[in-house]
Amino acid sequence: MKKMYIQTLGCAMNTKDTEHILAELNQKENYKQTDDPKDADLIMINTCSIREKPVQKLFSEIGVYKKIRKEGSKLGVCGCTASHLGQDIIKRAPIVDFVLGARNVSKITEAIKTPKFVAVDITNDESEYEFATNNSSPYKAYVNISSGCDKRCTYCIVPNTRGVEISIPPQIIINEIKSSVANGAKEIFLLGQNVNNYGQFTNKELPKMDFTDLLKTISEIDGVERIRFTSPHPLHMGEKFLQEFANNPKIAKNMHMPLQSGSTSLLKSMKRGYSKEWFIKVASRLKELCPEATISTDIIVGFPGESDADFEDSLDVIRQVGFSQIFSFKYSPRPHTPAQDFEDQVPNELASARLLKLQNLHKEMLDELMPTKLNSTCKVYFDQLKSDGYIAGRTDDNFLVKLKCSDDSVLGTIRDVKIIETKRMDMVGELA
Repeated sequence: MKKMYIQTLGCAMNTKDTEHILAELNQKENYKQTDDPKDADLIMINTCSIREKPVQKLFSEIGVYKKIRKEGSKLGVCGCTASHLGQDIIKRAPIVDFVLGARNVSKITEAIKTPKFVAVDITNDESEYEFATNNSSPYKAYVNISSGCDKRCTYCIVPNTRGVEISIPPQIIINEIKSSVANGAKEIFLLGQNVNNYGQFTNKELPKMDFTDLLKTISEIDGVERIRFTSPHPLHMGEKFLQEFANNPKIAKNMHMPLQSGSTSLLKSMKRGYSKEWFIKVASRLKELCPEATISTDIIVGFPGESDADFEDSLDVIRQVGFSQIFSFKYSPRPHTPAQDFEDQVPNELASARLLKLQNLHKEMLDELMPTKLNSTCKVYFDQLKSDGYIAGRTDDNFLVKLKCSDDSVLGTIRDVKIIETKRMDMVGELA
């Protein structure tokens, strides 16, 4: 049996693409995964292009593998950076044997057999391709429900690397979930660029189904105990969806609402489609329907044209909404995006100072929130065995809880846990 090694960069969708690649090669080409690239017959880098310097990162990694790989091994580049660089990767690094874009994962078996293979077509439709399955965790399953994005946010490269939005037919999703549940998964994590815009099918004969209907259908599958999803778009958080989120007990009570900026003028420049006031109104409605829910978000600081007042608007939304988790970043110009050519680029030093101020504000809020959870009891789904002797999992509202326990039979179970210690980002508990 040949050995394969893959380095995965970026988001949960890249992680899922890696699972597809590994499963396809294992089941169709007799490859076995290894954690040692020096021992691999095939090395792959699954790239991300969302954050800064992905091109430099890619060619740096290629250089590392060139030095350590064994004689005769192949090297492939996959993912979003592969999508927008294409043939140029092989021109710059002739050691690379194939390039496979993010919309062409189903071609992996062809790629490893064809010299200097390149497939980066972002119009390629894989929505009805049933991939071999191989979940990285036996306790949870990441499931793609769509690919691509129809939004044209001015800072985002995704439409140019993953193409237009296409939804995966519901029966393919259901089949994958049933297979994962049969193998032990109790938590299902749905993935898409805008999951709650689900329903953009290319097969016109498929029945109409929106994201709310899909959630209902999945929750009726025997063995599914928790459902999570990312990322929903604030624009598609209508009353029907919010009611289902609040009232379906199998849907985990954490909503990721990507804000990006609290400034209405910057949101318009970003082409997000909503205002500061509209976002706060939706968040308030969510809390009204489901008071126990937490809300997480993404925020960009230093977007072109961001003034002190614009930045203060972002801080104001943070204070009003009370996010449980914030993924915050400095704006990074991306190729093929309008914002890279905008005037009034914010100096890096100023963006860094704003990022630090935002993160410190959120730390202060967490330092007030977390102690309130001490001695409370919550339900935790344990799915991680830590190297330090802890078993870890997440609460329904997505807080990480660690349990000092030598009995790994709690893995794959939902247990009542009493919180005995709180930290800023996680908690320690004991079985109640």
